[in-house]
Parts: sequence; structure tokens; C-alpha cells
Amino acid sequence: MNSPSEADSESPQDILRNNPHEIVERNGVRFTLLGTAHVSRASAEAVDQLLASGHYDAVALELCQGRYEAMLKPEAWKQMDLFEIIRNGKAGLVAANLALSAYQRRIAEQFGIEPGAEMKAGIRQAEKQQLNLYCIDRDVGLTLRRVRHKLGFFDKLNLITGLVASLFSREEIDEAEIEQLKEGDLLESTFAEFAERSEHLYEALIDERDRYMAAKLIEIAGEGSIQPPKNLLVVVGAGHLRGLARYLASMDNPVAQRLRLEENPPPARWTRWLPWIITAVVLTGFVIGFQRSPELGWNLIKTWVLVNGSLSAVGAALAGGHPLTVLSAFVAAPLTSLNPAVGAGMVTALVEATLRKPTVADFDQLREDVMHWKGWWKNRVSRVFLVFFLSNLGSAIGTWVAGFSIAHQLS
Repeated sequence: MNSPSEADSESPQDILRNNPHEIVERNGVRFTLLGTAHVSRASAEAVDQLLASGHYDAVALELCQGRYEAMLKPEAWKQMDLFEIIRNGKAGLVAANLALSAYQRRIAEQFGIEPGAEMKAGIRQAEKQQLNLYCIDRDVGLTLRRVRHKLGFFDKLNLITGLVASLFSREEIDEAEIEQLKEGDLLESTFAEFAERSEHLYEALIDERDRYMAAKLIEIAGEGSIQPPKNLLVVVGAGHLRGLARYLASMDNPVAQRLRLEENPPPARWTRWLPWIITAVVLTGFVIGFQRSPELGWNLIKTWVLVNGSLSAVGAALAGGHPLTVLSAFVAAPLTSLNPAVGAGMVTALVEATLRKPTVADFDQLREDVMHWKGWWKNRVSRVFLVFFLSNLGSAIGTWVAGFSIAHQLS
């Protein structure tokens, strides 16, 4: 990073001239929107120098409260209750967050910089300069839920594939390409290809967050604020600059906009009913089979148990699960597939976490281990998530394969 004398020699105008930015004035507040890349050394230096200049009386960061607290307490991963996460059905969300974090940390490690260094610079300088600090981004979990709600089946599949591919990719990125990531932020850069092709993904991932952050900033600017800042530096991924500036200048009724964007998406009707329909169809098939002959009925049950249980067990085995975890997948999958309230992955993950209880060292090494694909199998915490996902996947495939086989035997 530049020395203090070098930083002092550059005025805020000079620094902004060399970085993507927009300036918007509203309600007597001057918003300087600085576009950054979350793994860029230059971005971190720009934030540090701008706030050290004394030109700003407050800073707003593209962080939600959860991510802000995670930066203040990076050891928080070690305190997470793995059993509670599984029981509450949050295993998939936590695994996705780990994968996103791993992608960013891999790039940051390549260039010897901290992931999110520009946000940390903002936090550090706000404390040093005694500036008000605002977290303006929407909760990342809510954003991912709204993304999932808006996407169709194949878009979701492409998204998951892209996330998994990022774990296996060994391609290195040069620093010029890192600077090109100033066209977006962590979420956008991870899924950039899909965001370009999917209007729904772009809306939930980028446009909604532009509107949400604009609404938060307008509220800060004085509509309901007791003592608004006069000169506010806003640090965001540069892919947000244009949309954020547009909404910031023109948005009406920001409170209503923000509250609407904080709503959890309702589950699609077909996703609520499909598991019960499948259960009803399979059970009806068993009844028809026994009406025709006891032998056929038992053959249908055998098909259901062997196919569903075997494929779920294969998933648990591929995840590196304990032999008893694999056995639990075989036993649980045929039953949980007929009970939409419980998934095979919930059972197998709990069994795995009980048989191979993660140690303090596993939690200590978690964020480093998941940076590389082999580490997901090595670390006991991340392996629980693999068991959850792959045994669920095997059971889901088994449900359809066994279902078609039962239909064929009845035809």
C-alpha cells in the first residue's frame, strides 16, 4: 500500500479520476459512489486514501449486517452449531456461502491480499477517523433465496454447476483480469455468465440490490434521519454504479421499496404440492400392485427400497461418509422420499456429524480447506455438507428412477 506521504500527495479528485465512480446529490447530501473489486489491491488503497483525506464525514459499505459482523469476528465460523444448521434446513445455504467465500479467498490468496480488503479498509478508517459507518446491502441469505425463487429448474442447475465448477477450476487469474472484476462484485463475478443470460438472475442479484442500497442511502440522507451526513463515501462493486446512481437520483418512497425488497419470496405452489403428489402416486402404485397380486406388490416395494436407498447410499459414499452413514442413507431414503417434511440428507448429515464429530481444528481450518475441492472431503465440517447434498441428490434421482420402474411394472 502507498506510504502516507504518497497518499497525502493525491487529492480525492485525483484518486477518483483513476477509479470508477459516480457522484449524486440528494437532500443536501453528496454521495460519492466508488466502484471497487472485492479482491483488488488498488480498490483497497483507494478506499484507504479517500477516507484518510478527511474529505468525507461518513462511509457506507456494500455489506449486510451479517457480513459486517463476520469481518469484525472472523472466528465466528468456529462457533456455528452444525446440528442446529441441519435441523433448521440451512445446510444448503451455509454450503453455498462457504463456496462463495472460497472463490473469493482463492483469488485473494493468489495476489497476497485480504479478501474484502477494501471493505476492511473502510471499517478501519471509519474507526480511525471517527466516521459514521452504514451497512447498506441486503442480507446475502435473503438475496440467494430470492434468486432461487426467480430461476427456473435449468437456470438453477446452471447456477449450481457454475458454483461447483469454481471449486474445481485451477486456472489462475492475472491482475489485469482482477481489475476487470470492477465490472461487478463477488456474487456477480461468480455468476457473471449466467447473469448475462438470465434476466431473472440479473434482477434478483443486481437490480434489486441496486434499488435496496439506494433506498437505504436515501433514508440515511435525511428522510427520517436525525443528523444526516453531508459528504458520504459509498463503497460498492462497480457493477452497481450505474443502477445505484440512477435509483438514488430518482427513487420515490424508499421505505416502501426497502420493505418490499426485504420480503421472503413465497414458495411456488408446485414445489409445495409436487412431493405430496409423488408420495400419493407411489403409494397408489403399491396399492394397485397388491390388488393385482401380493407378489407384484412386494416386488414394487423392493424396487422402491433398492433403487432409492442404493442411489442415496452411493451419494453418501461419494461424499466420503462413514460406513454407518452410508447404511443410514440406504435405510432412510426410501422412507424420507415418502415424507416431504424430511429429506434423506437431513438424516445422513446428522448421522455423519454424530459419528465423526468435527473437532476444534476442523472449524479452525474450515475456511482454508474449502478453498480447494479436496479440502471439502478432508474437513469434517464441510464433509457433513457434502453428505447432506449428495445423499439428497441420490435420493431425488432414485425417486424418479424407481417411480418410472414401478409405472413400467404396472403397465
